[in-house]
This record gives sequence, C-alpha cells and structure tokens, in this order.
Amino acid sequence: MDDEDRTTNPNRTVVTVIGPPPERGGADGSDACLIVIYGDDIGRRVPLGTSRAIIGRSSQADMQVDQESVSRNHCQITFRGKRHRVRDLGSTNGTYVNDEPCEEIELRDGDQIKVGRTILKYITGGNVEAQYHEEIYRLMTVDGLTQIHNKRYFDEMLEREVSRCARYGRSFSLILFDIDHFKRVNDTHGHLAGDAVLRRLGTLVRTRVRRDDVVARTGGEEFAIILPEVGLEGAVGLARKMNALIDDSRFEFENTVMDITISLGVATWQEGMTTGEELIKLADDKLYEAKDSGRNRVCY
Repeated sequence: MDDEDRTTNPNRTVVTVIGPPPERGGADGSDACLIVIYGDDIGRRVPLGTSRAIIGRSSQADMQVDQESVSRNHCQITFRGKRHRVRDLGSTNGTYVNDEPCEEIELRDGDQIKVGRTILKYITGGNVEAQYHEEIYRLMTVDGLTQIHNKRYFDEMLEREVSRCARYGRSFSLILFDIDHFKRVNDTHGHLAGDAVLRRLGTLVRTRVRRDDVVARTGGEEFAIILPEVGLEGAVGLARKMNALIDDSRFEFENTVMDITISLGVATWQEGMTTGEELIKLADDKLYEAKDSGRNRVCY
C-alpha cells in the first residue's frame, strides 16, 4: 500500500482539557468554546468569551496551531451582538467553515472551522458543559476528519461480530479498501488537498451503506466496512458499487480536480476461523491482489 501520512495520526486519541471550563450561563453566547476534533491535541477546549481571539502559528496567538499550513495570524474570532464571528486574516491557505472558504461569517452551534490541517468545532447554547462532554465521548469513536468511525470503534465492532458468529453460527463480510496513489496526491497537491479527498470520500461512503453496517477509517488512507449478515455475493456487489461511485465522483480542492480511485478486497467469515485478525488478513490479501493487478478494482 502507499505510505500513509503520519503527520496527523487518525488512530491516536489524545484527550486534553486546556484551561478551566467556562462559567455556566452565558445565554447570549459568550460561554461558547472551540473543541479540537482533528489535529494535534484532540479534545482540547478553547473558551472564547467576549474578547477577540487570534488563531495562528505565532507563539503570540491566543490559540497557537503550530503547522506549516497555518499562517502566523491565520484568523480571528470576535464577539459582536451576542454572536461570535470568524474572519480570515489574509492567510496563505484560507479559513474554511463547514468545508467552504470564508472571509468572514457568523458562527452557529456545531459549525466546523478548518485552519490548516486542524478542525475546530464551535459549541454554544444552553449547556456548553454537557455538549463538551458529549463531543469528547463522540471523539472516542469517530474520526474527526472523515466523520466516520475510527479504528478503535472498528476493532470493537469486529470483535462483537466474531463473538456473535461464534455463538449463533452466522456469518458476516468485511471490505477493506484504500485510495490508489494517495501519497502522490499529497506530494503533488499538498496535505490540505489530501485531507479534502479523505473528507469527501468519507461523506460518499457513509451515505451508501445500511444503518447496521460499520464504516471506519483504519489508517491514513485505509478504510473498512463490516457487513453483518451479508455473504460474499452481497459484499462483492457493494464493493463494486463503491468502486464505481468513487471513480465517477468529482474530487476538487481549490479549483484543482483530482483523479481519485480506490482498490478493494472482500472476504467473508468462514468456518474454522476463530479471530477477526484471520478475516482481516484474508481481506487484506485480496486488497493487495487488487493493487498488484492494476488498482481501481475489486478482488475477492
């Protein structure tokens, strides 16, 4: 497989609380805060209050984000008329709110601000403290960039399916896939473009599976889908649909269109298997077969 980018490790969950929690109250929005949901210091909370807050690479910034893709003074958040607003400060790579570039915009509860490769979630409302703890709990199972499950959750669900199959004699299938030549995307277009590809891929995939299926990002550009009660034929059918979906979809970042494809390996739980690792190895062998035979295809 292509070398995964290890600048931001999606498998690492580091939960930290920086500074004291904001005082209760603030119905006017002054008790709002930002939470790091992707990047370094995942789980970090930054109370906003009513003063201006600068986000940037500078050590003098109110919130320092020490990444090359972040400008020294990247953006600022101000409090006006009982609402917070974010304004880009002429940064090199721009400030994004909910994946859209912005010069200045009023923030609403749940908005996601992207600064460089860091994603911050804006939280405000009647009980910011409760919302914060809910978000921390969510970060334990969800990848902040792609908004699909993370490897920790995948491992737990795989173990659950193995136990269920052993108990009831049922079966399930596993699809492993990754992005073809993803390192080339990062090298050619930069890591911000690579992040945009991963985020779009996560959106496309999670809207095409059943409610009971488990979609997860298990590595830098590596993904998995657990399909309970689905045999090999059904799993191969879904894999082919996913392959065609990604091949036909438009991936674009800052007016640059990228040709993105995926390779997929499919395997089904078989009699005689005892661990999830055996199923992963079988699906992974098929994934390698797909990549060795030309990529952008399904092997099973």
